[in-house]
Amino acid sequence: MRGFTLLEVVIALAIMAVVILTLLGSVNYHLGVIADERDSTAMTLLARARMAEIEQAPAKGEGTFAPFHPELTWKAELLPATLPGLQKLVVTVQRIGDGREVALVRYVQQ
Repeated sequence: MRGFTLLEVVIALAIMAVVILTLLGSVNYHLGVIADERDSTAMTLLARARMAEIEQAPAKGEGTFAPFHPELTWKAELLPATLPGLQKLVVTVQRIGDGREVALVRYVQQ
């Protein structure tokens, strides 16, 4: 009778374990990347929406996106620009827990 020896089976199992652990690590890493990009996209879209509202009547301000996104805060600043007749509107959206932020800049007329 021919078959596999115990050593051959153990080596095959060790190789499979290494491959599976590598694969699981790679999947976990990429799921983290996808989650980070999803959060950045959501923060950018919220900042763009807030900027569109502020452009109608440029002003400073800050607040949260409660009740839908209570973990996110926003801040709008009007800063002087180097070009005459323009102001720099900066809208920043920040996550309270980890401090990640997205900032959008647009120039508006004074």
